[in-house]
Amino acid sequence: MALPVRFSLLQSDLNEFLFASVGAEDNGMPVSVLSALTRLGVDPWTEAARFAALPKTSAAAALAQLIGRLPVERLASLDSTELAVRLIELLPVNQGAVAPAREFLHATAERRVQVTVWLACLGLGTAALCAFF
Repeated sequence: MALPVRFSLLQSDLNEFLFASVGAEDNGMPVSVLSALTRLGVDPWTEAARFAALPKTSAAAALAQLIGRLPVERLASLDSTELAVRLIELLPVNQGAVAPAREFLHATAERRVQVTVWLACLGLGTAALCAFF
């Protein structure tokens, strides 16, 4: 049974890239692209979608620059440029990944408005019934 959309990860086509290893902490714990971008104060899904929309060379250069800013001592044996090129290859080829997240967020906001209006109507209806009795 598939999970409802609200429980699935946004941009799931980016998961292979986001969960790929960048290196390891001093204690041996792996550092994924997701955790690395988060540590740098960057939204991982937005940044991954941005990389996917760029030409591969530009995306690799931008990612290498971010990797170079990481405070992780034990990065993968590759230098940051080679690592970035390898990681960028994990991004999806189809660039339609950005729109579904926006549609999902818009649908969520629209749903909140619908629920709020419905609850207001329910409250007003209950108040009107209480006034008659």
